Amino acid sequence: MKKAWLYFCLSLSVLTLVSCNSNDPKKITLESDDDKTFYAMGFMLGGNLQRLSLSDKELASLYKGISSAAKGEKSEVDMAKFQNRIQEVFKARMDKVAKKEKDAGKSFIEKFVKEQSATQTPSGLAYKVIKEGTGATPGAEDVVEVHYHGTLTDGTVFDSSVERGKTISFPLNRVIKGWTEGLQTMKEGGKSKFVIPSDLAYGEAGAPPKIPGGATLVFEVELFKVTKAAAAPAPAPKKK
Repeated sequence: MKKAWLYFCLSLSVLTLVSCNSNDPKKITLESDDDKTFYAMGFMLGGNLQRLSLSDKELASLYKGISSAAKGEKSEVDMAKFQNRIQEVFKARMDKVAKKEKDAGKSFIEKFVKEQSATQTPSGLAYKVIKEGTGATPGAEDVVEVHYHGTLTDGTVFDSSVERGKTISFPLNRVIKGWTEGLQTMKEGGKSKFVIPSDLAYGEAGAPPKIPGGATLVFEVELFKVTKAAAAPAPAPKKK
């Protein structure tokens, strides 16, 4: 929650700096490179506000507050009174979005397991073997080399080594829990599809701006190589 709140404050702080006029944003044309730079900055930071599901009126109120503060005008509300209210509303909106995502994700997983004859583990991870491997199976501390394609349940791509055209290697105990568990069901040369509930991914905070809070993630993963973790050195013999 603290991380999400930090993103929100950062978004408002930067927008306050760049929103110094009352022009209708929809009527502004991006002419210079500076215009485009500030637009890109606002677009990037504004993505964090998507999780609040703001109405047009709420968004207009936000713009008004930013503009008033940037111009040094007096606040129309008691700021001391509404500072706590800001955090309450933010948390309530985040919780609502996360619950909606989690409910949708649960239904998605149930459908995936039923229609794809997929396996679901006690933790909630669901997976289907696309291609059976024949090599080594990784342990939780081993290093794996993989290709992956990650999407939200609606098919939106948020990360893909396949699209970048380059495999990636990492220790299996330094990624989300769904990956740590899922890769241990695979063998070198294999390919699987994982559907990972938020509890095994990025939780209710998500990974803004691409992954909303409570989101269920879908990955197709191909395992190329397993490098066993270095064995711990044997303890030195005790002196007699």
